[in-house]
Amino acid sequence: MASTSGSAGLAKIQDHPFETELNRIRAAYERREREVPRDRYSDTNPRAAVFYRELESNIFDLLARKCPRPLSELRVLDLGCGEGRWLRRLPKWGLLSENLSGVDLLPGRVAASRASCHPGVRFYCVNAAQLPFADRSLDVVLCMTVFSSILDEGLRMAVATEMLRVLRPDGFVLWYDFFARNPASGDVRRVGKADLARLFPDCEIGLKRVTVVAPLGRAVATIPGLYSALSRFPIFSTHYLGYIQKR
Repeated sequence: MASTSGSAGLAKIQDHPFETELNRIRAAYERREREVPRDRYSDTNPRAAVFYRELESNIFDLLARKCPRPLSELRVLDLGCGEGRWLRRLPKWGLLSENLSGVDLLPGRVAASRASCHPGVRFYCVNAAQLPFADRSLDVVLCMTVFSSILDEGLRMAVATEMLRVLRPDGFVLWYDFFARNPASGDVRRVGKADLARLFPDCEIGLKRVTVVAPLGRAVATIPGLYSALSRFPIFSTHYLGYIQKR
């Protein structure tokens, strides 16, 4: 499959060996957009913003600690960029827009990202099993709640292999995803430590537990200091945040 960019990047990928799973993912996200209120994950919703504040702090700390060069020199890919939340946030931390790229499977999300981000950010509507980047060309691949949406093990492995291919020897994957099972949704599957070890063999993997379980986090979000207090106890957490780096 040829990689696409610009307006051509909005073309649907056809005849891919994982097309059944890709179509399932497309349908799951279309269903979610119909059923989930649009302000559920909005920064203007205080019951969502509390999660993002914790996550932004942890991501910035991880970038500052692990990055092999100054933030302004980093080439970063947001894999599964959605509507561009992190690609809007990263320049505020000193990363250059022209060094940022985003890929997503859904044309609508790519269009929304392109409309809301700096013109220097590049976007591609592609399946992440075939990334339009050269070998060893990126410093960081941001992977935020992507793999939990992929149920097919073969597609998971193909995407993981691509992520490692495009990373420079001293680069890393910045990982954030569910390690806890979500019994309310059949569209997602947890990603545990054993899964990561299988998907990213011969890699150094450093993880910490973050994000208070959603119903509890939302319930205490407007009580000053309570979410922060609960976040210190791993027993309440549902996600791993960390790095994956080739040895």
